[in-house]
Amino acid sequence: MKLENKVAIVSGSGRGIGREIALKLAADGAAVVVNDLDPAPAEAVVAEINAAGGRAVACIGSVTEADFGTRFVGTALEKFGRLDIIVNNAGYTWDNVIQKMSDEQWNAILDVHVTAPFRILRAAADYFKECAKSEAGAAPGEESFRKVVNISSVSGVAGNAGQANYSAAKAAINGLTKALAKEWGRYKVNVNSVAFGLIKTRLTEATAGEGNSATIDVGGNQIKVGVNPQLMKNIESAIPLGRGGTPAEAAGAVYLLCIPESNYVTGQVLICGGGRP
Repeated sequence: MKLENKVAIVSGSGRGIGREIALKLAADGAAVVVNDLDPAPAEAVVAEINAAGGRAVACIGSVTEADFGTRFVGTALEKFGRLDIIVNNAGYTWDNVIQKMSDEQWNAILDVHVTAPFRILRAAADYFKECAKSEAGAAPGEESFRKVVNISSVSGVAGNAGQANYSAAKAAINGLTKALAKEWGRYKVNVNSVAFGLIKTRLTEATAGEGNSATIDVGGNQIKVGVNPQLMKNIESAIPLGRGGTPAEAAGAVYLLCIPESNYVTGQVLICGGGRP
């Protein structure tokens, strides 16, 4: 149990990759604050963790709310008395070519993928600083490290047509990661990103075609999700491992950056893409 007595907050953890991250961390001993826009999926993950003998509570709401970062961090400190791991996972895509992309589309994606993580991390800064002060003087190998894992994408590394907003946001979260790794190294906080390639979730699940695309509701906007089956086949054929990843495999990459073995790894972008950059 490498994460025994640790406390993690995972945004967007009621479904998909976030859910698998929360379950993975909890299975290895961490107490988890689960977040989702909707109460039902968040409470379901909390119940699953608690039923398995773990510890979890829910923090419901949109990460884009101005006070969410303070509330999210505060939930961990109030319910569990500490905070060791932050995973900024919440997000979605809202694609279009640039000439058809509205300001609303641009700003919405930047808000959820960059501004929200920034606010969450800012809310944790004073706590991390105080922890470092109280733990100062520990010898190498005996230091206490805390972990931040920001979720990025290969779109933020190489760009992707039709995703100017998402590519820009995910490139920005990599920049934030590298800046905070330098700022927070003195506090013994490892700050890294995981850039996902094709991971099969409800947001990428193949659909029957443009006219039958599924949608999700975000702030009253019906946003199309899913990938055309032929396009999905083309994408998977270009992946050296021959297929898209599973949410559990995605969670495994995040887990690597949360355990003690990664204590000397910071400021890095780990690509989890089956070999495709």
